[in-house]
Order: sequence, then structure tokens, then C-alpha cells
Amino acid sequence: MTDPQAAEPTENSQDLVSDEATDEATDWSDVEARETEGSSRPSKVERLEQEGDIAADYLEELLDIADLDGDLDMDVEGDRAAVSIVGADLSQLVGAKGEVLDALQELTRLAVYRETGERSRLMLDVSGYRAQQRERLVLLATEKIAEVQKIGESVSLEPMTSFERKVVHDAVSAAGLTSESEGAEPRRFVVILPA
Repeated sequence: MTDPQAAEPTENSQDLVSDEATDEATDWSDVEARETEGSSRPSKVERLEQEGDIAADYLEELLDIADLDGDLDMDVEGDRAAVSIVGADLSQLVGAKGEVLDALQELTRLAVYRETGERSRLMLDVSGYRAQQRERLVLLATEKIAEVQKIGESVSLEPMTSFERKVVHDAVSAAGLTSESEGAEPRRFVVILPA
């Protein structure tokens, strides 16, 4: 005769063994899944290209709603996606001193954030406005850098947007000097310091 209690531990031990095997299989599959996810994570350039695609889709819809004609160019510039809208008359998308463009850029960044869950530093340009601004600001920065080097004292510039300040900071850095931003928005300005 078999003892029913003797059979129970055997069944329980088999259950324990099968539970452990299941746990081990689950652990390994989790590890493999994490490794696969890690290896399939897109590169930084691919993520920036994805941001550009999302932004372009958003902007195409916006242009359709506003009944505006414009072509979209996407690129990756340094560590950010860049999207440009070019067309016949898009000045209403730039606005006075680029205010509409700045607002449109923020809305586009929000659209990218909604899709990716990651903060975007996407740069938007309309009809070459930012490119022209960049050229003008680099010339201004070059003049002010020469002035700082000549007089040996710091020079303050007029209040600027964050985009404009960034262009000036980059030009100052390229010239081997330092600069800092002072003041509070919207009156924040750049100070170029002597070497």
C-alpha cells in the first residue's frame, strides 16, 4: 500500500520544479527582451530623423488647414532636427520679429513630444528667416567681439530671443572668448567678456 502523504510531497516537489522552471524561463525571456530592445533602440540620428518626420506631418496638416502652399525640407543639424518650410508668400508664418515662427516652433515641438514622449529641440525655419537672422547675428557678434578685443572690456548686446542668443554665444565661443546671458525674459541679453 502506498502512503497518500508520501505521494503528496512528490507531487508538490514536481509542482515546485515546474514553477521554478517557469520562473527561470520568464527571467530569461525578460533578459532577452531587454537585450533585444537595447540593440534595436534607434541611433540619435535616427531619432532626430523621426522627429523631423513627425514635425513635417504636423506642419503639412497645418498648411492644409491654413490653405497655404509650402514645401518642407528636413535635415539634422548638429544635435537637433531641422525643418524648413519654403514657399511663395509665407510671411504670415514668420510674423513681426519672428514671433509667429517661434510660436509655431513650440507647437511643432509639442506635437513631436506627444508622439515620442521625449522633449524636442527641433529648429523650424520659414522662408529662410532664421538663416538670414543667423547671418546677421554672426556679423553683429563679429563686430562686438572685435570691440571687446580692442577695448578689453565686456560689451552688452540688445535683448534677444533664445535662438538669437544661441547664435551669438556660438560665434563668441568660436572666436575664443566667453559670453553669458543676463536679465530676465523677454529682456534677456548677451554679454561678451574679454579674454
